[in-house]
Amino acid sequence: MQVIPVTLAPRGVGATSRRDTWWVTPLVVFVGLSAFVVYATWAAFQGEHYTYGPYLSPFYAPELFGESPHAWFGPMPGWWPGFVPFSPALLILPFPGLFRFTCYYYRGAYYRAFWLDPPSCAVGEPRTHYRGENSFPLILQNVHRYFLYVAILFLFLLSYDVWLATRFVDPAGGATEFGIGIGTLVLAVNVVLLTSYTLGCHSMRHLVGGQHDEISASSVRDACYSCSTALNGRHQLFAWCSLFSVALADLYVRLCSMGIWTDLRLL
Repeated sequence: MQVIPVTLAPRGVGATSRRDTWWVTPLVVFVGLSAFVVYATWAAFQGEHYTYGPYLSPFYAPELFGESPHAWFGPMPGWWPGFVPFSPALLILPFPGLFRFTCYYYRGAYYRAFWLDPPSCAVGEPRTHYRGENSFPLILQNVHRYFLYVAILFLFLLSYDVWLATRFVDPAGGATEFGIGIGTLVLAVNVVLLTSYTLGCHSMRHLVGGQHDEISASSVRDACYSCSTALNGRHQLFAWCSLFSVALADLYVRLCSMGIWTDLRLL
């Protein structure tokens, strides 16, 4: 049988014969992630208006050092460099940020939207050689499984902050009483979405079921695997919902602290 060699002509960046609106998805991802990064960076460097009553912004939780009553170890430490603006969020945000940055879904999203690698299927891209994630620097993406443990720890810490968000101080007598405000619900919804995103992670599925050859209905570990698999089916949805719920929770606390919004007590 005669073999006819086929040579593929390289495409220019964005060149394609597709006639659909393939560019919409990478554009929306670019705008959405850019908006979040800009807001999160701005909010992190503010260092103020991140707490209101029993509420603490998830960008600053847990507050290790700070001026608010939520701080674990008191005000700014003496070892903090004087030429660097201090904000409690700078000690916290890198950990959940790196968990998202190395997430399997977000990798595919920002590879296409920011690096055009590739922008979409059958669309020309700027690179000429494929290196994958087996060489530096993208091989560092493999630390994602380790940041998963940190993300799980943060879920417990943020859940505890939701409990604290039900402890209101009576302005008349100064006693602490149970209550629920709009802010309590905002923080609670954020934790639910973050939990759904984190527990649906691919690394979570490997953690709870990666060493099993078959799934049984009687095993607690296999039940956890099935639950993680169900969440993984909507991983993209929870990735975006939890991304913006974190920003909206910070925005809610910030606007209440600034006196722009009024928090309503429901209970």
